[in-house]
Amino acid sequence: MARLNVNPTRMELNRLKKRLKTARRGHKLLKDKRDELMKKFITIVKENIKLREEMELRVTDAHSSFVIARAVMHTENLEEALMFPKKQIGLGVSENNIMSVRVPVFDFEETAENDTNIYPYGLNSTSGELDGAVYNLTQAFPVLIALAEKEKTAQLLAREIEKTRRRVNALEYIMIPQLEETIKYITMKLDENERGNITRLMKVKDMMIEEQRQKHSEY
Repeated sequence: MARLNVNPTRMELNRLKKRLKTARRGHKLLKDKRDELMKKFITIVKENIKLREEMELRVTDAHSSFVIARAVMHTENLEEALMFPKKQIGLGVSENNIMSVRVPVFDFEETAENDTNIYPYGLNSTSGELDGAVYNLTQAFPVLIALAEKEKTAQLLAREIEKTRRRVNALEYIMIPQLEETIKYITMKLDENERGNITRLMKVKDMMIEEQRQKHSEY
């Protein structure tokens, strides 16, 4: 691992040690965040699978019933029966915060003149298959909204997990090893300089002792 290009001074060594400590702490926090995001993501994916299965079942049943209703009813009667909807749909959008990730929350509301009657037509001139198709579509719509919310949440979490994973890898395999290698290099350099200074001091001391001996021998 290539070390950082810095001056091997004690001040730089202290600065790098502080950076290393911060990097290790950040690495731990990011790993914890990544693990927690993964748990949330897996939970949402499981919910998403259940909602998709339910939605596909409802839509398939509605489509089958509608095909049969179209076969047994006149086109004019079918179009007239579905011309004026019985319910109005309202959709509110807000946000929720999951581990610093802003995800959408859809608030689904239905308004109708009569909540007990979901059919926008009289039952005498239509077939039972059309009733089944309208009922299944009515039941599928809230599931579809919930599915859209879960899928968007899963996408945003997956994007954040990937971003956090890259940061964790950058700290673990690049930044922290570089700091450790640089700290090791500076420490070795400082130790080498200190040994050199001690050696020079010892030589100076020996020279001074020898000089004193020579003076004493002259006397």
